[in-house]
Amino acid sequence: MTRMIDPKDIVDITPSAGISTAIHGWRAKCLQRLIRMDLPVPRSHAISAAAVRSMAQGAMLPQGTLDALFSNGNGLVSIRPSAVMPEWGGPGTVLNVGINDERHRQLAKTRGQDAADAIYLGFVQSYAVNVARLDPDMFADGSEGTLARALETYRNEMDEDFPQDPVRQLTEVLRSMARSWDAPTARLLRQAKGAPEDAPLGLVVQQMALAIGPGITGSGTVQMIDSVTGAPILMGRFKGQMQGRSRGQGAETLYLTRDERGPSLEDLAPDAFADLVRFCEAARVRLRDEMQIEFVMSDGELSILDAVRTQRSSRAAVNIAVSLARDGIIPPEDAVMRVEPRALSELMHYQIDPRAPRDIIARGIDASPGAATGKIVFTATAAQASAARGEPCILVRRETVPEDIRGMHAAVGVLTERGGMTSHAAVIARGLGLPCIVGAHGISIDPRARELRSGGRSFREGEEITIDGTSGEVLAGSAQLLEPALDDSFNQLLDWADESRDMGVRANADTPEDARTARMFKAQGIGLCRTEHMFFDEMRLPIMREMIFANSPEDRRVALERLLPIQRQDFTELFDIMAGMPVTIRLFDPPLHEFLPQDREGMRELAESLDLPLSDVTRRIEALSEFNPMLGMRGVRLGITVPEIYDMQARAIFEAAIATANAGEGVVPEIMIPLVSARREVEIVKTRVDAVAAALRNETGRDFTYRLGVMVETPRAALRAGDIARHSAFLSFGTNDLTQMTYGLSRDDAGRFMNSYVQQGVYAEDPFHILDEDGVGELLLIGTQRAREAQPEITIAVCGEHGGNPQSIAFCQRAGLDYISCSPFRVPVARLAAAQESIRSRREKNP
Repeated sequence: MTRMIDPKDIVDITPSAGISTAIHGWRAKCLQRLIRMDLPVPRSHAISAAAVRSMAQGAMLPQGTLDALFSNGNGLVSIRPSAVMPEWGGPGTVLNVGINDERHRQLAKTRGQDAADAIYLGFVQSYAVNVARLDPDMFADGSEGTLARALETYRNEMDEDFPQDPVRQLTEVLRSMARSWDAPTARLLRQAKGAPEDAPLGLVVQQMALAIGPGITGSGTVQMIDSVTGAPILMGRFKGQMQGRSRGQGAETLYLTRDERGPSLEDLAPDAFADLVRFCEAARVRLRDEMQIEFVMSDGELSILDAVRTQRSSRAAVNIAVSLARDGIIPPEDAVMRVEPRALSELMHYQIDPRAPRDIIARGIDASPGAATGKIVFTATAAQASAARGEPCILVRRETVPEDIRGMHAAVGVLTERGGMTSHAAVIARGLGLPCIVGAHGISIDPRARELRSGGRSFREGEEITIDGTSGEVLAGSAQLLEPALDDSFNQLLDWADESRDMGVRANADTPEDARTARMFKAQGIGLCRTEHMFFDEMRLPIMREMIFANSPEDRRVALERLLPIQRQDFTELFDIMAGMPVTIRLFDPPLHEFLPQDREGMRELAESLDLPLSDVTRRIEALSEFNPMLGMRGVRLGITVPEIYDMQARAIFEAAIATANAGEGVVPEIMIPLVSARREVEIVKTRVDAVAAALRNETGRDFTYRLGVMVETPRAALRAGDIARHSAFLSFGTNDLTQMTYGLSRDDAGRFMNSYVQQGVYAEDPFHILDEDGVGELLLIGTQRAREAQPEITIAVCGEHGGNPQSIAFCQRAGLDYISCSPFRVPVARLAAAQESIRSRREKNP
């Protein structure tokens, strides 16, 4: 016996009906709100998700309910999907259900033969393809006699006439839509959009408002903002139909507002146009958002079929949220919650116009947002030469190394064949605010031939390409770019975010330019200054190499004394720019081999500059080489075995603090020891730093204070955080290396296979992109807990690249960290993400 659906699962959408988004979907709830606003919405019924699920399994609607769905109208209805969230999509809308030979004859009398034929043909095509599952090519539009041929084709393929019973048509369409929702492809598509696997679907049955026939008749959409910019403007479309013209034959697209280029709806139907404007304004206030209204005019009579949230770009989303809050429609806190933090990245950089065509030649990891067009160069030297000529260039490398920094400064974008989210190119590009794509799939670089190859195409040095660091796409040629949008709305949104934010946001800044960018984006200090980047300057590198080749501690001190005033000036500039805000300076971290040439020509030049035999230089470089340099003589290990480096840096920091204080800006520098794994390491370095401070106080007669802390980058440091905290004023988790060491995974090489790992479910996400909460996150929680048990007042932070990822920031907020630090151009993203997590937490506690 066929199971019947409970009539209570089909609800007439009235102002007082019990319509719920969770039960009937977003479209049903939106229509109810439009009806409550007294808008001319055709009679509509909502079918619950439970009933839809039952129909997919063969259940039937009661006959009385089916008949009621056709009552009080022209006998035709449309069926639209109504998922819980609009972005989850659903099966396509089916129009004109209920038309048959009899109704076709009636419509021919009232609407004209061509209009009636077009309505009937449209439904036959839709029914044949989506319900009967016949070949779409058999029902493509043709010339005269199309309707008759479509009906004949259906009869031949199905061995029966086209269904004439409206109830049967409705039943079959409803069942087909219910089953298509559960099809494997549909499930995968909506899961990709964030829907749960068992996401429900409601359906809406709405009486047809015919958009074809005599008089001013047609269909259209209208909205009050530009979807790309968010600027207030009435825009949309209206496709009009005239007496005796069928769909696609003489249909006239009209402008909405008066336009000298042609006729407009405002001219032809001023009263209806005024109603549309009034409906848009009312929907904005009542629905608390910018809405796109779908409407039909049938012989001058206006019907509102639907209203959906207006599509919007990132810059439009910010402008809309701020505008709604300023107009008092939503509170500022809601405006903060309505903008995706990642959207702010797009506003700070040039972006490719979404309306422009794209000739995509490769895809990679979107390591640093923004877009840039430039000529291909393959070396840092070529990039500098191109910049000197005033020609924008894209630096293309297999992977970048520290010596490429000058070339990255000169380029407008960076593209690498290898690497991941925390590779050298990605980290430096984010700090510089450069668009960057790493780990580009399918490209090969031939530096000798100066050629980039991808997908059977080749590009020589000097040819133009465009990189989109927001999407990870590489394009041939130049592209139309949109200007950055650091406007009043951008700043207002972030000011509101700061009012709601509990956790601090600092910036990773290595240069004065970085620091100024950090101040511009209202960072609350510098959470990580990587001092080694200062030594790659072409004036300083020779001194650094001289120190490396010194044969005794005294010789090393002599070389370092030449670097001391340079470092002091670096730190003085940072302190001046930050104007009393905290500045955390990480002591020297990388292995010394990074400052030495690896090629024969470079070694020969170094031997000449040091006045040494080439064999001595070669032997020294070989002696410094390590099997695993990132796990070798670097960080605190270098500071303990070659202590003169840290002595010089500590003295430069303290002298800069004194100089800054003399200028009227007090500063308490924060000195951070990298790569610690044992308490004793901290004790040794602390003793030497304290000795440098004491000596300087005696020399100058000036007192100053400082804070000494540890960068937690090894699993052991996280586990022994209680011991380490007793000798530290702060701990800052360096999640780049902590992730690398926890996984035993090279952050520079992971990009080669990470996509495959994520696709196969080995990792839910790239752990160098989004903090691994289960593994690395647990170490962070353990370290935080043990450190605070040992020293309750200790400051705890994150300064790895995860500090700029919204999802990771939310975890840091929940973990109770005092602040996060990220690349300067990620500071706005972090401010917004931290504010949203604070608001979310308060709302959960006080629903």
